[in-house]
Amino acid sequence: MPSAPENHFDAIIIGAGAAGLMAAIEAGKRGRKLAVLDHADQIGKKILISGGGRCNFTNLHCRPENFISANPHFAKSALARYTPADFIALVEKYKIPYHEKTLGQLFCDTTARDILDMLFEECRRAHVQILPGTHITEVIRTTEFIVRTGMAEFHSPALVIATGGLSIPKIGATQFGYDVARQFGLKIRETRPALVPLTFNICDRKNYCDLTGVALEVVASIGRQRFREKMLITHRGLSGPAILQISSYWKKPQTVVLDLAPGAELTGPIINGTARRDLAAAKAAFRELLPNRFADRWLDLNEPRQWTNHALGELERRSHNWEISPDGTEGYEKAEVTVGGVDTDELSAKTMESRKVPGLFFVGEVVDVTGHLGGFNFQWAWASGFSAGQAL
Repeated sequence: MPSAPENHFDAIIIGAGAAGLMAAIEAGKRGRKLAVLDHADQIGKKILISGGGRCNFTNLHCRPENFISANPHFAKSALARYTPADFIALVEKYKIPYHEKTLGQLFCDTTARDILDMLFEECRRAHVQILPGTHITEVIRTTEFIVRTGMAEFHSPALVIATGGLSIPKIGATQFGYDVARQFGLKIRETRPALVPLTFNICDRKNYCDLTGVALEVVASIGRQRFREKMLITHRGLSGPAILQISSYWKKPQTVVLDLAPGAELTGPIINGTARRDLAAAKAAFRELLPNRFADRWLDLNEPRQWTNHALGELERRSHNWEISPDGTEGYEKAEVTVGGVDTDELSAKTMESRKVPGLFFVGEVVDVTGHLGGFNFQWAWASGFSAGQAL
């Protein structure tokens, strides 16, 4: 299929999400002729639904420690080259109102549409062509990259894969990016859902799922990883920020340890008081710090055989070390991101370019870099996209 001159570009970017658009903007600013191809008819769906529709677009406290990767050092270069302050400056340039929610998380005051419109306007100013509804049938490399669709053929010396991970397939997630990486001989780190609710095993489901909607602050931990935030009981298991955070580290059959009353002593009123020592007294004490229904249920299931100081000490210990053995997760359908992806050993940390295939770049979630909850994954998208755009 011959290629018309207008289908020759300095770079082709596949995927018009956060990372792909940022790569296009930066390369376009530098005078490059660019095409951004996306199979979706509506661009930026994940941006629009993020942060409950208000887009948690970055985090003030972004550090390499907030990311999961087989190589924990890989993200440092890109994160240093494009910081939260850089993206905030862009947001403020467009006079988009925003606020800090908690823990450095920045959200739009109004709607995520503000961020997407800002990116579109930056693309327009940089003369970037965005082609939605483009279904790619083949990617090959001869002396240059050739991207074929059912209707056209695009040629370029550089190809950027910004197609995301496997999370939320209903808005278009596919394994396209991984397939391209494998086609060109790049290794893929095993993928799994992350920032995802955990499901109870049969026993815990029977014991706790009728408490759906009950929430409490906990510390959720696996090994050295600890997150102190809210936990929510669902009709199938556990969710809430603390659980979403720890889920990124969880693999079956690991246990998740929950501190139900961080920094507090639940049994103190019984041990130190003069009141009677029995289940009713324990429930009264636990209800002072925990939701009533949860306190009652947890004690019914963990009632000590005796009410001695030793037994109460053991009850206290268990309340700060409640071990849950999840049956699984809610899967990619409910996962916010994907752990794993294109092996960072295959890429330049400075430019995101493949070490094996010159001109082939991978940015954003398709790479084996996964952020914590709270705007970190967007910051990785901006930073990795910027780094690739600077190299195109």
